[in-house]
Amino acid sequence: MAGFLIAIISGVLMSVQGVFNTQVTKASSVWSANAFVQFSAFLVCLLTWMITDRTNLMAVFSVKPWYMLLGGVMGAFITLTVIKSMDALGPARAVMFIVVAQLLAAYLIELFGLFGTQKQPWEWRKAIGMAAAITGIIIFKWK
Repeated sequence: MAGFLIAIISGVLMSVQGVFNTQVTKASSVWSANAFVQFSAFLVCLLTWMITDRTNLMAVFSVKPWYMLLGGVMGAFITLTVIKSMDALGPARAVMFIVVAQLLAAYLIELFGLFGTQKQPWEWRKAIGMAAAITGIIIFKWK
């Protein structure tokens, strides 16, 4: 149950953050807004680490394979693409496309066992669920 609640909180925070970041971009520029978002996140993480964790910060560099360290780089482009999609499509449409793209990518990652994840078997019910999500977008977008 806790996992579901955390996922709901995550989804709400992502949507609100996307709207906030889009507004900040309108007052500045996409890359300055993105830099502020990433820097403020860095400060929160650093402060939280100082209060709660205090493990060796350099331990992250022991991860194998090395490309797993590119999450922060991806974060900058995630922020950029969320800002651009929300500006172009509006929050609801943008989030629907983002969530379905996340769902499809996550399913393919687990289906093929990519990036060290445990490979999962093909299941028709998951494919039907994906088709239902895509149908939901079509219905929502339909005028």
